[in-house]
Amino acid sequence: MSCRFKVVIPARFDSSRLPGKPLLNIAGKPMIAHVCESARAAEADEIIVATDHQGIFNTVRELGFNAVMTRSDHQSGTERITEVAQLCNWQSDDIIVNLQGDEPLIPPAYIKAVALALAEQQQAGIATLAAPINEPEEIFNPNAVKVVLNKDGYALYFSRAPIPWERGAFGTAGGKPTGVLPYLRHIGLYAYQVNFLNRYCQWQASILETVEALEQLRILWYGEAIYVKTVSAPPAAGVDTEEDLLRVEKVLSLLAAKKS
Repeated sequence: MSCRFKVVIPARFDSSRLPGKPLLNIAGKPMIAHVCESARAAEADEIIVATDHQGIFNTVRELGFNAVMTRSDHQSGTERITEVAQLCNWQSDDIIVNLQGDEPLIPPAYIKAVALALAEQQQAGIATLAAPINEPEEIFNPNAVKVVLNKDGYALYFSRAPIPWERGAFGTAGGKPTGVLPYLRHIGLYAYQVNFLNRYCQWQASILETVEALEQLRILWYGEAIYVKTVSAPPAAGVDTEEDLLRVEKVLSLLAAKKS
């Protein structure tokens, strides 16, 4: 199965830990260039960088990609993407992949996979990805967001807590999972239909998302379905710190060397 989809890349200049992230040089080019190239390799029909910073806008245009200036008061990348969809007059059933501007190591295959996941089902206006957790320590790591699915692959809940909780195994000191249950780590890559985005931006934040600091819980709170496609492994982490920048630099420099 194939489908047509667009990629919107929210890219803010301000960051408390690493200001100007999208413009930082990695392996000879701005980070935002690597992200745009991943979207192009995924065979997206249209790629737009959504930003509120003139420098990012200009850089993206100079790289030969499209950029749109958006408002500076958005609370999330999802809201910024919704503004782009409205500005571009996209159709209600168009599929948009939300690709963060600080994720230069997302495999193009995953970008395409999340779009296909949304297109191949009918119950949800949003799809996302998850990968198996193989290390028991990760189950108890609050930075690794877990997701539990129903029999048809739709999300029951997302949490930073170890879910499902194996009562018999975890109830003792040093308890480990039995292997009977599959544990899944959520991958924060989303595909939406435009009509879903229009509904989402009318909802107030829910108490669940505030407590867990997980935006996707707003969707479940309001009774909407989220389809989750399971892939083999999580992608390498994005860039939040100077250490991340050095790590990604090494990976992309090696890839560039292999291609040359």
